[in-house]
Amino acid sequence: MLYHLMPLLSDVLPGVNVFVYISFRTAWGVVTALLFTYLLFPWFIRWMRTRKVSQIIRDDGPESHLLTKVGTPTMGGIPLLLGVLVSVLLWARLDSPLTWMMLTIMVGYGLIGLYDDWRKVFYQNTAGLSGRYKLLAQIVVGGGVLAYGYLSGVIVPEMTLPFVKTSALVINFEQLWIGAPSWLGWLYPLGALFILVGASNAVNLTDGLDGLAIGPSMTVAATYGLLAYLAGHTNYSSFLEILYVPHAGELTILAFALVGAGLGFLWFNAYPASIFMGDTGSLSIGGTLALMAVLTKHELLLAVVGGIFVLEALSVILQVGSFKMTGKRIFRMAPIHHHYEKLGWSEPKIIVRFWIISVVLALVALSTLKVR
Repeated sequence: MLYHLMPLLSDVLPGVNVFVYISFRTAWGVVTALLFTYLLFPWFIRWMRTRKVSQIIRDDGPESHLLTKVGTPTMGGIPLLLGVLVSVLLWARLDSPLTWMMLTIMVGYGLIGLYDDWRKVFYQNTAGLSGRYKLLAQIVVGGGVLAYGYLSGVIVPEMTLPFVKTSALVINFEQLWIGAPSWLGWLYPLGALFILVGASNAVNLTDGLDGLAIGPSMTVAATYGLLAYLAGHTNYSSFLEILYVPHAGELTILAFALVGAGLGFLWFNAYPASIFMGDTGSLSIGGTLALMAVLTKHELLLAVVGGIFVLEALSVILQVGSFKMTGKRIFRMAPIHHHYEKLGWSEPKIIVRFWIISVVLALVALSTLKVR
């Protein structure tokens, strides 16, 4: 909003032209989101405690959780997402369809998670919203956004290949051979939808220890914030041989607003946590990061920079598959962070080591910009 308002005051207020620069708006977007969440969380935590809205702990989980985490408020994703939303509405360009697509996914997936959290608290069990209906809701919201992007031309059926010098793999089959049916172009948004739903649920699975999910989420957000800035700049994208995406730089503001809000949340979510983000935050953050990967044309790179989320999801898939086929478990407990708890690792050790791995993976992902 300020991008559109401040230049109108250039004759009255000197220096307001800095509001057109993405770097300036990104910096203040971080500050806005951080301060908003930091100031809102204490009140929100007290309010949730007075109403006894606390996380429902699984009886089949690690025994220590039944002693240390019972009674901790949940739905911390509400102030976190509000911080991002306020920051983006203040500092981003509101005439960019990319901004509204990102906000639609963030809010839409957040509402799905909020309903899931509410059912858990209201019915006092860990079931929440049925997995079938949760998946359907994610497909409807994500599919609607991607369909709009594809039909409007905002999303083009092209996918960047990491470590490959050629600029992109074109999924538009009309350009692959003469006479190919045009509807095959829909394979791209369908693949993007798989990434959205998969990433959303992967972050949700990772959110099992204090601060475990938000740490890698901020790392991924910062990485894609940088990639968005480069993809939205004609000179940088040309030099690095990555696809140029008009207005992609505006995603930098949202990405770093998520980092700022994440820091404000982490202040209260660090071990021992005063509040959990719940599905409200984890489903929304996962979907937001995935759409950012799609819009910046670095979809496959998400598997690298978000390797922690991939590892958590794979551990559950392998555990369930192994038990169904052989009757044996690969891990002592899945997701894999619980496996290390069962091995005797302390919770802070697991969290910090996973954070370290996420930073290393982010550096590997960024190195692909030059390894071409």
